[in-house]
Amino acid sequence: MSVYQPTQGQHGEEKSGRSCLLQGIRLPLYYFSKAEKDSGCSLEKIEAQSTFLDRLLKEWEDRKVRGLFHHDVNAYETKILSGDYGFILQLIEGRDLKKRPTEFRIDRVLQPFDGKKFNFTKIAQEEMLIRFEESENDDRGFFENTPIADSESPNVVAINVSPIDYGHVLLIPRILDCLPQRLDEQSFSLAVYVAREAETPHFRVAYNSLGAFATINHLHFQAFYLVGAFPVEKAPTQRIMTLASGVEIFQLSHYPVRGLVFGGGSNLEDLSIAVSIACIFLQDNDIPYNVIISDAGKRIFLLLQCYAEKRTRGEVNQEFLEMQINPAAWELGGYMVVKRRKDYQETSEDTLWRFLDEVASVSAEQFKEIKECILSTLSDKIVERNMGREDYHKC
Repeated sequence: MSVYQPTQGQHGEEKSGRSCLLQGIRLPLYYFSKAEKDSGCSLEKIEAQSTFLDRLLKEWEDRKVRGLFHHDVNAYETKILSGDYGFILQLIEGRDLKKRPTEFRIDRVLQPFDGKKFNFTKIAQEEMLIRFEESENDDRGFFENTPIADSESPNVVAINVSPIDYGHVLLIPRILDCLPQRLDEQSFSLAVYVAREAETPHFRVAYNSLGAFATINHLHFQAFYLVGAFPVEKAPTQRIMTLASGVEIFQLSHYPVRGLVFGGGSNLEDLSIAVSIACIFLQDNDIPYNVIISDAGKRIFLLLQCYAEKRTRGEVNQEFLEMQINPAAWELGGYMVVKRRKDYQETSEDTLWRFLDEVASVSAEQFKEIKECILSTLSDKIVERNMGREDYHKC
């Protein structure tokens, strides 16, 4: 379903998409401040939901009642597998038949935006829930039914029409700028603050690069609400570096997916910048990756995978191919969606561990090489930034 009707010519198509998407629409506007909040957010402390999350879920529920979703999340079957980590297994029969198909190459992390293919300027107006914008002062709150100026390209939170769980939404930064799925510091910071404003560890935000099962080449993040910990959040870690900014970097240990965990720093901006630098290094070097923003923005997982590459080379065995698991961020984090009842009934933690370890994740040797490059890049970039700040203050 789409309000977009393409016209002839590239410029005509872009203009039509921009005007149709936001024509006459008024959305609730949530404005946030980057100033640090008085109280921290942790799994132990948080009980009540935030005003932001309450309203977001209310809008999501409204779209559910209006029948905008391809699936009813209440009809899904979900279970936690026995084992050390408690992998979450969910059955959504037919989800692969109703999802929008991938319309770009899967062997390149960076690809130009193509307005002729599906993108978020082509969604229906009723799929959009709220705007999420930074305030000009330290205030936070909602403006109701705000118009969108012709010159604006708003940050939009919209429904995922094929949700995998409760409150599954998309964050689309500067939606009318038609940015490709390429992470930058500004957009990643926005995603971190969405997680913070939710004020609960149960609302996680994720990013999938191209080549790591992003299915639409238009810049976006995903998020949904799930009570309880993801398996990756329970995995042990080993600290390997503390940056000059105070951000600490850990390495996942005894977990089937190789990856880094970022936390600490004097503020969320320092943390967001550090992860952005790492992600930009990866995408610039054509290395697929996934990100999970956890614990209300205070803990961020950077996960490395090569499943699409292995599948293309014919290195994935038939057992795993038949399971049709597409290991994006949620799956690498231990939240697995299967499409066949057979897999739902027979899959064990050992099976999922082998799938993630043997075919989804990069090898230990690859991870070691990539990790060293990331750490070196981070050290250099953070030092450069600190020197720039010092020079600025001297002026």
